[in-house]
Amino acid sequence: MSDSFTLLYSGSVVDVQRIKAVLEENNIYPILKDENESARLAGFGAPSMMQQLLVLDSELEKAKSLL
Repeated sequence: MSDSFTLLYSGSVVDVQRIKAVLEENNIYPILKDENESARLAGFGAPSMMQQLLVLDSELEKAKSLL
């Protein structure tokens, strides 16, 4: 089984949270990547409100079918 992750979706915080909830209801637990939060914690400003959802390669097809 592969432990590699693939980008499933990139978009606004609201959309990403909605999709994340749908995936978790179907036992798919994505990784949430928020570069804005990372930049804030590092002391840099980042005006973007975009996030990314990454899923295991083995769950990618199932996750796509839920979108």
